[in-house]
Amino acid sequence: MTEGAKLSKIAEKMGLVNRTPDIDLSQCYVRLADINRPALQLEGFYDHFEKDRIELIGMVEYSYLHTKKTEEERAGIYETLLGHGIPCVIICRNLQPEDQFIRIATEKGVPILTTERGTSEFMAELIYTLSYELAPTTTLHGVLVDVYGEGLLISGESGIGKSEAALELVRRGHRLVADDVVEIRRINDNTLMGTAPGVTRHMIELRGIGIIDVKSLYGVECVKDTQKIDFVIKLEDWKREREYDRIGLKDEFMDILGIQVTCHNLPIRPGRNLAVICETAAVNHRQKKMGYNAAEELYRRVNNNMAQKQE
Repeated sequence: MTEGAKLSKIAEKMGLVNRTPDIDLSQCYVRLADINRPALQLEGFYDHFEKDRIELIGMVEYSYLHTKKTEEERAGIYETLLGHGIPCVIICRNLQPEDQFIRIATEKGVPILTTERGTSEFMAELIYTLSYELAPTTTLHGVLVDVYGEGLLISGESGIGKSEAALELVRRGHRLVADDVVEIRRINDNTLMGTAPGVTRHMIELRGIGIIDVKSLYGVECVKDTQKIDFVIKLEDWKREREYDRIGLKDEFMDILGIQVTCHNLPIRPGRNLAVICETAAVNHRQKKMGYNAAEELYRRVNNNMAQKQE
């Protein structure tokens, strides 16, 4: 089994307070994105209990424990719950864990964390954060740019001009996400999120010039940390003998972590303005998502014209 996401990273992102300081959160891991609010468990029912889930205690659970259970009964509940080896317990609404809860948790090696936030709102964000951290991940050689809100992944062989195209897009007001190496996470069955490794974030490599810092040269409005990947443009050398799609009736796709992403093969020849083509592809992709396909419209017009001539 994989180690999962470090609890220390989750706690830092969510602003959690560790009430068990003797436990090192960097050595604790979360392996499931699911959350459990113990209800039947407080009455001793542990059939089908998933021990790898984070346990979340809100006002309902807290009030039940402290109004319906004696101190001795609560101690027994804590012993049983924490004895299952759960990743941690998070208590919401700034409710404070009692001393015996902290003591038992420390003995069992289960961290207790607290937050001031409301239970339902916090739970939704925690699930999203865990889904991101635990998502299947891969890396691709390419450039990721936010063009008019569409996530464009530019791929192709080394030296074909991906970084130069990205730089021109940045100069035209679009935002760089990653250059050279793109880290991609599959958040769900329909969403791929891309980001840059921390070392190369906001940097572009230009052959003959070297490394440039886009954030420093063009400002923070020209960079972005993460971006959903909407479509791919694959750059390739022009080959005279090959026939390229000139209408676009049939979409081509690229498989990334099991998700089919629209992919355009773009042949490179001197004089082609890659930035303008990328902008046009982004707007066209958005238009298709809104229900309009120019190629299908042309096909419909041609058919109507032929039908009229036959009448």
